[in-house]
Amino acid sequence: MNDAAVFLTGLGIGLSLILAIGAQNAFVLRQGLRGSHVLPVVLTCALSDAVLIVIGVTSFAQIARLLPMIEPLMRYGGAAFLIWYGARSARAALTSTEALWIDGRATHEPLRPVLLTALALTWLNPHVYLDTVVLLGTISTQYPGQQWAFGAGAVTGSLLFFFTLGFGASLLRPVFAQPRAWRILEAGIALVMWAIALKLIFMS
Repeated sequence: MNDAAVFLTGLGIGLSLILAIGAQNAFVLRQGLRGSHVLPVVLTCALSDAVLIVIGVTSFAQIARLLPMIEPLMRYGGAAFLIWYGARSARAALTSTEALWIDGRATHEPLRPVLLTALALTWLNPHVYLDTVVLLGTISTQYPGQQWAFGAGAVTGSLLFFFTLGFGASLLRPVFAQPRAWRILEAGIALVMWAIALKLIFMS
């Protein structure tokens, strides 16, 4: 597989993993809907993810060589987590009545607590480590000598996602006022998580 194909693979997998609406993404969405410190929040989350992705794709292979059992352990453990996460999203797709309500009034939040919240939701969230360091690091070991292309694709996917989510959020206000939109999103997340889990289970 050439470098461009590996880059696109990293881009696609990185986007698939980050699409799940977790605490970090929900916070970025909230800030985007309110128009409050969007650029600093987006950069904080995207650059934090980039650092973790680089750690995963540059260091996970060495760790796996020193501890051979860690790669299958993390691979199957990650697959189990994704299956569970997908089941949770599927359940939400069938039962959720959640809707996103934002009053739309101008806000004057201080920048520092907003950034501290963004950092906490990234660096204190074990799911972020699982997605970036463990899962992307594990998958990158399937492309020996091309991890940099895979990692660059994953980092690009993170940047694209956060900038799109943060600055495109205002367009979504009418959509996410409807519970049905959340159910459709959760169903899509479930399918993506299960597809990635199968890839992890059956990769050679």
